[in-house]
Amino acid sequence: MATRSVPTPADLTSLAQDAKAWPFVEACRVLKRVEDAGGPEKGFVLFETGYGPSGLPHIGTFGEVARTTMVMRALQWLAPDLPTKLICFSDDMDGLRKVPGNVPNQDMMAAHLDEPLTVVPDPFGTHDSFGAHNNARLRAFLDRFGFEYEFYSATECYKSGRMDASLQKVLANYDAVIDVMLPTLGEERRKTYCPFLPISPTSGKVLQTPLVDRDVDAGTVTFRDEDGSLFTVPVTGGHVKCQWKVDWAMRWDALGVDYEMSGKDLIESVKLSSRITQILGNRPPEGFSYELFLDDRGEKISKSRGNGISIEDWLRYATQESLALYMFQAPRKAKKLYFDVIPKAVDEYYTHLAKFADQTPAQQVENPVFHIHGGAVPAVHMPVSFALLLNLVSAAHTEDKARLWGYVSRYAPEATPDSHPALDALMDYAIAYFDDLVAPTKRYRLPDATERAGLEDLARRLRALPADADGDTIQNEVFAAGKTAEFGNLRDWFKALYEVLLGQSQGPRMGGFIALYGVEPTLAMIDRVLAGQPLGQTEPAS
Repeated sequence: MATRSVPTPADLTSLAQDAKAWPFVEACRVLKRVEDAGGPEKGFVLFETGYGPSGLPHIGTFGEVARTTMVMRALQWLAPDLPTKLICFSDDMDGLRKVPGNVPNQDMMAAHLDEPLTVVPDPFGTHDSFGAHNNARLRAFLDRFGFEYEFYSATECYKSGRMDASLQKVLANYDAVIDVMLPTLGEERRKTYCPFLPISPTSGKVLQTPLVDRDVDAGTVTFRDEDGSLFTVPVTGGHVKCQWKVDWAMRWDALGVDYEMSGKDLIESVKLSSRITQILGNRPPEGFSYELFLDDRGEKISKSRGNGISIEDWLRYATQESLALYMFQAPRKAKKLYFDVIPKAVDEYYTHLAKFADQTPAQQVENPVFHIHGGAVPAVHMPVSFALLLNLVSAAHTEDKARLWGYVSRYAPEATPDSHPALDALMDYAIAYFDDLVAPTKRYRLPDATERAGLEDLARRLRALPADADGDTIQNEVFAAGKTAEFGNLRDWFKALYEVLLGQSQGPRMGGFIALYGVEPTLAMIDRVLAGQPLGQTEPAS
């Protein structure tokens, strides 16, 4: 696809300073942080996203990496000479707390509970460990979407010595760290809490056990093993890992993280980790708390409950770009994430894309597609909306794309599968969405007396239209028929049209739909219901 002209780099730097789009607002905060520090001490600005590899990547993983990438790109436009890096950090040294229900070899996995994920054997038999398996899935997931990142493994970071200096800081500031953590814990947990989780020298398990002794000068900690015997290990070299809030702070300190976003449910954890980072003598990263997703009932989405949709679901029914738009929009606002939002996201994406070419540079940098495509915005013309395609599939009772293209080509003669590959792909998405999610819920009915009068009048009006009547002209006639039938509220008229002709309570702008589907096929539907025959999947093809 061709890309459209965008502001020049020099213009971008100027425009970015005043832009109101949230990635630019965040980038300005990061830039101020760097300027206050006299530049990045490590030579680049570090963005981080974290991942718990006890399960597979999910739609939230995509959202966090996509949003972080948008902020990093905004900083690159704001300060082109400032190097940046994004790391995806996998907490793969965590102990396996429970066996996931969606993996094979459950008994084998159960025998390795509490062992680090990079020690637990891979139940799929494809990698050296369960952690390595899930890390590979994560990297393949991120690569699939073209994210630019560096992958960091907690196990490698701990064992290689990358964390050693910061681990020694935690030990040296043990009392201050404990003073931050204990007030947040229950009475029983306070009695046993230790910021260090030792790896048992006998069983290899990650132990949650009280500290017996510590030696700051020697850099060691002493615990009791599972059999009650004492053992002393250094805090360095991967002999211990930190409890997660302390671990987060220690990681920020060790890596020099400048920016990390997280869900609203982690606000208190961010505060605690930030205080600990300051205790370690460093500045916590700039943060961004995004709202959580809700299901269609307004309840928090839970992976264990399965009340949301997966990224595989979304990409079965719509494009990656529409998902990126959904993630871009109002990240601090709680949003419902269920199947009904997909068609709207698809059409909004193409609406933003259509506006881009005619916008001023200042408007372009505020347009979501500028951030979705990293400034290289493609030139795509979409003559038919996803919503209209869905209703076309429904009314035409066909999954044959050649037939669908027949309708579209009459509506938009310039459009062909070769000239409009994005529209051709959108048909595949529409067919899948209709088959899985729309067709099972369709319920046709016959019109009542008032609705019948409106349909009879509409049929007369449609027959009187010229052959080249466009969607707006047809829409005017649809409105007029509803008014003539004396509907008190025209919403009831349109609802009747949707239920009688399309088998659903909501639907498209009828003028545009009739223009796409065709006046004659629409009249055939109306004539059928006026003859007392409800529409449905058994309706013969027109």
